[in-house]
Amino acid sequence: MAAVDSFHLLYREIARSCSCYVETLALVGACYTASKAVIFIRDCYSLIRLHFIPRLVSRRDLSQQYGQWALIFDASEAIAKAYAEELARHGICVILISSDINSVADTAKAISDTYGVEAILIEADFSQGLSACKPIKDAVGGKDIGFIVNSLDGSLDPSQGFMDLSESVVWDTLNRNVVAATLVTRLVLPNMVDRGKGAVVNISAGRCLCPTSRKAALSASTAFLDSFSRSLHYEYGHRGVFVQSLLPFRVSSQASEGYSPAGWLVPSPQVYASHALSTLGISRRTTGYWPHTIQFGLVQCIPEWVWMLGSRVFTRTA
Repeated sequence: MAAVDSFHLLYREIARSCSCYVETLALVGACYTASKAVIFIRDCYSLIRLHFIPRLVSRRDLSQQYGQWALIFDASEAIAKAYAEELARHGICVILISSDINSVADTAKAISDTYGVEAILIEADFSQGLSACKPIKDAVGGKDIGFIVNSLDGSLDPSQGFMDLSESVVWDTLNRNVVAATLVTRLVLPNMVDRGKGAVVNISAGRCLCPTSRKAALSASTAFLDSFSRSLHYEYGHRGVFVQSLLPFRVSSQASEGYSPAGWLVPSPQVYASHALSTLGISRRTTGYWPHTIQFGLVQCIPEWVWMLGSRVFTRTA
C-alpha cells in the first residue's frame, strides 16, 4: 500500500510540474490545426476562383485583350491543336507551326471552315538549325500577334535509359522542346513588349515537379519550360505580357494513343484546352484543369523516393 501511495503521490507531483508544458503543447497543437485549416480554406478558394468562376462569367474579348493572331508551335501535339481550336472559337486567327506540315493540314482546314478565321501553316524543323526561324519571321511580319503557344513534344518520349538513347533522339528532344520554344518566343516577344500586351503560354507537364526515371532528357525539358515561363513572367509581366506555365497531367490523345477519355481525371484535349484557356490572365502557373490541380497538390506532398519508385514501376509496365 505504501508503494501504491508513493506512486500516486509521485504521479501527482509530475503532473503538477508538467501542467504548464501540457498547456503549451495544447496551444501549439491548436495553432497548427488552425493554420492547416486556413491553408485548406485558402486552397479551396483558389481552386474555385481559378477553375470555376472564370467559366461562369461572360465571355472575354481575347483579341482586344491580347491580339488578333496566335502563333502555335508544335501544333501536331493534341493539346496544342485543341488550344488552337479553342482560340479560333474566340475569333483568334492562328499560325500553326510543325515540323511535319501534313500532320496539321486537316486541323488548319477544319479551323478555317468551322470558325471562319484565317489559319496559316508553317513548316519549321528546329533540329535543322537556325534556318527554321526565317519562315516564322516572314509569317509574323506585320501581324498583331497576341499569343505564343509552345507545346512540349510528347512524341519524343521513349522509356529508355539515357545511355540507350541515340544522339539523334537527344538532339531532337533538346531542339524541339528547349531551343524551339526559346527561339519562337524570342522572335515574337519584342513586338508584344512594344504594344504592351500579349500572352505567352508554355505547355509543359505536371511531372516537371520531380525527376522521372528512364526519361531524363524529356523530364529536364519539362522543368526548363516551367522555369523559362516563370523567369519571363518576372522580366516582362510588368510590361503587359502575361506569361503562363501550363502543367497538365495525363490528357487523352485518341489519335496517337488509341484510347478514349478515362473520366474526369483524363480529359479529352478539347475539354482540357477549354478549361486551360479560362485560366489565362488569372494564374501564371497552373495545371489548367481542376482535377489536375488536385493531383498537383498531392504530388507536392509525395517524397521524391516514393515518386521515383512509382515512376520506375510505371515506365517498366508501359
